[in-house]
Amino acid sequence: MISAALFDFGGVILSSPFHAFNAYESEAGLEPDTIRRINATNPDENAWARFERGELDAEGFVGVFEAEAADLGHTVDARRVLDALRGHVRPEMVEAVRRCGERLKTAMLTNNFRDPGDGTSSSRAPDDSVRAIMAMFDEVVESSVVGVRKPEPRFYEIACERLGVDPQECVFLDDLGVNLKPARAMGMTTIKVVDPAVALAELETVVGFSLR
Repeated sequence: MISAALFDFGGVILSSPFHAFNAYESEAGLEPDTIRRINATNPDENAWARFERGELDAEGFVGVFEAEAADLGHTVDARRVLDALRGHVRPEMVEAVRRCGERLKTAMLTNNFRDPGDGTSSSRAPDDSVRAIMAMFDEVVESSVVGVRKPEPRFYEIACERLGVDPQECVFLDDLGVNLKPARAMGMTTIKVVDPAVALAELETVVGFSLR
């Protein structure tokens, strides 16, 4: 019996950053998916992972990420990579969160980073939109706050502990298979978000009520 719905942020509630990465790569003369390949190299300890766990500030990330890119033979402007994280809100997903919140416990599970200037979490949409969306959830689990990140199992355990549920009671939506795999191994029902409409149809089947 599903009693909790867990949502990723970027790529689920917001549009995927991968399209913006590809646009920057095209502009910079890089091969498509260069950024993703850099991020996939040493994924647990690279610049991106350390940034999302709060171990690097923005300037530190820029230096380390650009060095990692150089080691792989690429010249990358890491600040442009960070800019590419901003996406647009998917209203149909926000409505699904609202409806889930009426019947289920809800949590946002997001890998993000902290703004070293004011301590606020990164936003991948306008700040007011982010705050309004976050306020809809019973719990928000941020990698930069808890010090672990998806796909580390502890990240999902924290979400379950905060909601007071077992993994078997949860359905989790994410756009990356690597983030879904440990959740599924723990017993969660998982949905990979590629086409939002398809994912919402799957979620409706899982929870048993309309989300649109």
